[in-house]
Amino acid sequence: MNNENDEMDLLQEELSNILKQLQGEMNNEIGVEEISGVNLKELEKTFSEKNPKMDLKFVKCHPDAVSPKYNYPTDSGFDLHSTESIGIPPLSRMLVGTGLKFNIKDGYEIQVRPKSGLALKQGLTVLNTPGTVDSGYDGEVKVILYNSTQNAVYIEKGQKIAQACVCPVANGRWINPIEVSEILGKDRGDNGFGSTGIK
Repeated sequence: MNNENDEMDLLQEELSNILKQLQGEMNNEIGVEEISGVNLKELEKTFSEKNPKMDLKFVKCHPDAVSPKYNYPTDSGFDLHSTESIGIPPLSRMLVGTGLKFNIKDGYEIQVRPKSGLALKQGLTVLNTPGTVDSGYDGEVKVILYNSTQNAVYIEKGQKIAQACVCPVANGRWINPIEVSEILGKDRGDNGFGSTGIK
């Protein structure tokens, strides 16, 4: 990841130098395709193909923890796996460890969400969905699983139990709650539950 970031820094520096040279040629009406031996079209193509990523640093705090990975590039979340084999009684909740700690960038949070297949096939969901992991938290991420069925559900060590999504958020550093006498001028007013219909 650092090599990719270094490469982007070099390209940006090179582009900055080219722009400085272009300023000196602004009054020329000839098309400039190459400056200092750099082909501008190739440089533009390189920039358009780059897909910089945000680093998400993590620590395995349990020997059976599974490293996070996205199954498909277009997935919103990565899977969280159980570090233990447990049974969850009917209509009960249980806190399940993932063995992972994250260094979440300020301005982001991790949202812990249910796995749709687990919910459909076994009736297991994340009770406080979405569970919030704040950027200031550096402990192990644990999942509150709820068994919504009339039967005990067993989780095997290493099994997928939830998914984690890294999401931008306006945290308390950026929000200043101010009490006012009333809120006016909203087009929806106080029309709440069911006000938009179900069809």
